[in-house]
Amino acid sequence: MSYAIVPAADPGRAHDAIWAHLLAFNQAAVGDAEGEPFALEITAEDDPAVRGGLWALSLWGSFYIGLVIAPDDARGQGLGRELMARAEQEARARGCRQMWLDTFAFQARPFYEQLGFQVFGQIDGPPPVFPRYFMQKLIA
Repeated sequence: MSYAIVPAADPGRAHDAIWAHLLAFNQAAVGDAEGEPFALEITAEDDPAVRGGLWALSLWGSFYIGLVIAPDDARGQGLGRELMARAEQEARARGCRQMWLDTFAFQARPFYEQLGFQVFGQIDGPPPVFPRYFMQKLIA
């Protein structure tokens, strides 16, 4: 069989198709590889629109936190700490041994360090975006 590499006409559809192949490969190698998502939403009392929150995925004993944000006008009120505490509670309930995330230099490294996360990897580059930090917290 001959193969060609071409630009995707629909990147969303391409993502789903590529993911299906990778998922099948991973499951053949190590069993369940799809992971289980977890999400918390921040809403205002008078408006159900999502204003921030946390999205994570547990997979193979690890709890990856992919998205965390609190509304600008609510920063410093403990919402971020509450999101992370609930995420850790969920990670423990799922039997995960670690939590991990990544954050850029202009984001929240000190916040995560206050919560017990430590840098385990770093990608350097030009400021203000870089460095990018990969952080983990062991919870087992």
